Amino acid sequence: MEGLKVWRLSSSIARPSNLRQLFGLGTSSGLVRCLDNGAAAANATNTRLPSRNRRASTSTSTSTNTSDREAVRAIRLKKVEQLRSKGTEPYGYKWDRSHRAKELQEIYKDLNNGEELDSESHHVSIAGRIVARRAFGKLAFLTLRDDSGTIQLYCEKERLLNDQFEQLKTLVDIGDILGASGSIKRTEKGELSVKVDSFSILTKSLLPLPDKFHGLTDIDKRYRQRYVDMIANPEVADIFRKRAKIMKEIRKTVESRGFVEVETPVLQGAAGGAEARPFVTYHNSLGRDLYLRIATELHLKRMLVGGFEKVYEIGRIFRNEGISTRHNPEFTTIEMYEAYSDYQSMMDMAEEIVTECALEVNGNLTIEYQGTEIQLQRPWRRETMHNLVKEVTGVDFTELEDDLKVAKDVVLKAVGLGLDSKDKSSIEACPSLGHLLNEVFEIFVEPKLLQPTFVLDYPIEISPLAKPHRRHAGLTERFELFICGRELANAFSELTDPLDQRARLEEQVRQHNKKRAEAVSVTDGTGEQKNIDEDSMYEVTLDDDFLTALEYGMPPASGMGLGIDRLVMLLTDSASIRDVIAFPVLKISQ
Repeated sequence: MEGLKVWRLSSSIARPSNLRQLFGLGTSSGLVRCLDNGAAAANATNTRLPSRNRRASTSTSTSTNTSDREAVRAIRLKKVEQLRSKGTEPYGYKWDRSHRAKELQEIYKDLNNGEELDSESHHVSIAGRIVARRAFGKLAFLTLRDDSGTIQLYCEKERLLNDQFEQLKTLVDIGDILGASGSIKRTEKGELSVKVDSFSILTKSLLPLPDKFHGLTDIDKRYRQRYVDMIANPEVADIFRKRAKIMKEIRKTVESRGFVEVETPVLQGAAGGAEARPFVTYHNSLGRDLYLRIATELHLKRMLVGGFEKVYEIGRIFRNEGISTRHNPEFTTIEMYEAYSDYQSMMDMAEEIVTECALEVNGNLTIEYQGTEIQLQRPWRRETMHNLVKEVTGVDFTELEDDLKVAKDVVLKAVGLGLDSKDKSSIEACPSLGHLLNEVFEIFVEPKLLQPTFVLDYPIEISPLAKPHRRHAGLTERFELFICGRELANAFSELTDPLDQRARLEEQVRQHNKKRAEAVSVTDGTGEQKNIDEDSMYEVTLDDDFLTALEYGMPPASGMGLGIDRLVMLLTDSASIRDVIAFPVLKISQ
């Protein structure tokens, strides 16, 4: 933008006497606050306020910001009235665009500085949000942004009809959505511009956009008002465009292998397919409790019973558990099931999905995640849980006897030095050797698995839906995929024996109910009761209909669930799951 200077909205210029000048009401120059582009922003460094003004207390800052915002809103509401009094509707119905900003930048990339194309064939029409502006004398520059990029509007008074130039100076604000038409010009300073001969306010913005220099930096507010976040930080919208590409590529990859996309119920009579606390709701007409699904697994397996051989579902999953940088109460997975295959097939599928998505989004298989270089070239490492635990801790679980107490003593002797009390308690609380092996793996091995690694052959105690290993007693044919110390996928050779499946699920219910009974309450020194583990308080019931389906016969099959949110985090270098979910669940705003 030509010779642009930056004016920032702050508490020091929020007085009503200054607001009229700030927003171009009745000023001789029409100079208004702007969100600048690159070169001009570099020249504006010296306009920042002293640091002490930027460190006001939170309560004062919040109060001032609210006051500023309401004052701006009041001024803009008056502008809405002014527009309507002039017969102009500030909330339009339609605008016929000929191009988007990026298209114009590409078409006219070879246009020379100072050159203008004024013929009918170079007459264009665009629309978007005004993110920067400067008006003075008989000339105004505006930066218009659509979902493809930005382009400058070059506005001359003599070129605009009637009083449009005055309207532009006094009634158009940062944040307004405009439609504009005109010819193409590249300014002497090299800025491609639409030389405007007419424009229309399509949507009048009532609230001010965040300051360009400070932006929308409040993390909680960025998540809570994602729409403002995307306006203030265009790179945020790029993450969701990449997410859409990833979803599209996943579908393309699995469907190229003959998988059919199906849909299964979100509201379920029994929350099965995983061990997680469900959300419970009540259906008034049916007079019964229903659960938001915690997995799509059991209904997809019903599809295999019904005769489908390759099915998948990309679906929203709901778990009433903790929130962290890796966990959101609702998240997206793809689950897929293939008849007549085993878990080896799903390893190949996982590699193909991740690598194809990486190539689509980043163009290569060497990526960086939070400062760590990740090599996605195939094939990926495949190693058993037993061997990985032995490699990291020195404990060989294959040599341990069946005595659980002795096994715990061996583990604590090997790794107990420096172990925090929480991890030590978790190890001591393990009810079986299988649980102990998994606990040691999660504490010591999992964080070290930075490069893509398939962890194979999990204990049967923690894998109630997986087929017993065909060579190793006490283990199952199951793998989990880890990248950057995070689980990305979980897969089995699926259990198809209905009697074995019933026995395992019943044992899972027994173990949960035992844990639930222990967690209901403990008596402290005062005789009062207090909960010690809320996450164990939910009820678990058998999905009898699923067990009935298995008794009709399900073919040998493999299945896999892959976390799409975590995959997007990996491929967009996003630190938190909330960065890749457009509208994450948050605490109630105070």
